[in-house]
Amino acid sequence: MKTATLPALRVHPKVRDAVESLLETGETLSSFVEQAVLERLERRRYQSEFIARGLVARDKARATNHYISSDEVLADLGEMLEAAKSKKSSAK
Repeated sequence: MKTATLPALRVHPKVRDAVESLLETGETLSSFVEQAVLERLERRRYQSEFIARGLVARDKARATNHYISSDEVLADLGEMLEAAKSKKSSAK
């Protein structure tokens, strides 16, 4: 498959200098930009999927009239956080 190009990107010279100063060994400016685009694309995809799941959950809650209070959600999140902290400290 043939490759395609992205539009040229004009940036302030300080931005380019900052990026170039952080390139890893063997990494090119082009590969850095490509990786940044791919990561942003993935983040957008996850965001869209998250919103879609939220809308489905909203519609299901409306249809069943079954809602979970914010207090319950926060309590569950607190438990998850504590479990993660415990797991992290036991791994040390």
